[in-house]
Amino acid sequence: MADEASEAALIWSPFGSVQEAREVADVLLQENLVACANFLPQMTSVFRYEGQVQSANEVGVLFKTHGRLLDTATTRLAELHPYNTPAICGWMADSAPPATRDWIAGLLGGNRS
Repeated sequence: MADEASEAALIWSPFGSVQEAREVADVLLQENLVACANFLPQMTSVFRYEGQVQSANEVGVLFKTHGRLLDTATTRLAELHPYNTPAICGWMADSAPPATRDWIAGLLGGNRS
C-alpha cells in the first residue's frame, strides 16, 4: 500500500467537446489540482436524463491527481464544468507503481488546499 505522501487518485468526467474539456483541464493544471488529463475523444454515451434515455457523442477525460487533492479537484471541476449536471467520479488509485505515485506527488504533493 502507498504511503500517504505518494497517494495517487483519479477523476473521470465526460464533456461535450475536446475544446470544453481542454479549457477545464488547462485551469485544473494551472491551479495545480491535477498532474495530467487524458482525453478519450469520440465516445458515445447512453444515459437517463430528465426522465428519458438519451445518447450523445462526448469526450471522456481521466484526470490524475494526488489523493489529498481529490475532493478539492472534483469540487473545482464541478464549478468549471459546462454541463448543468456533470457526471464526475473520483477515487483513490489502489495500485500504482512507485514511479507513477512519485511523479504525481512530486508535482502536486507540495500543494496544500
